[in-house]
Amino acid sequence: MMANEAKQKCIDACVACAQECETCSTQCCAPAGGERADCLRSCMDCAAMCWLCASLCSRDSQFCGDICRLCATICNACADECSKHEAKQCKRCKEACRRCAEACQAMAV
Repeated sequence: MMANEAKQKCIDACVACAQECETCSTQCCAPAGGERADCLRSCMDCAAMCWLCASLCSRDSQFCGDICRLCATICNACADECSKHEAKQCKRCKEACRRCAEACQAMAV
């Protein structure tokens, strides 16, 4: 895969993941209250990181590789947290996080 293709795949995966995390935090975690506080925090952290990663990669930041590495770590942590819950949105979020982590890891040179 060419570098530009890998970068675009990463950006697209980050945007998709951020959207799933935002949805999970507002529609799944927040209504559950304190019992899903860790999941809520993970989804909010992951969404913020994915938006940042997509933004920095879009402008060819010199920090793209470093940000992608951190984003992959945060995505995997969020996926681990969401995998503890049976809710359909948590499963969608987990899958988006895993896809994003993989795409980001490919950019983390």
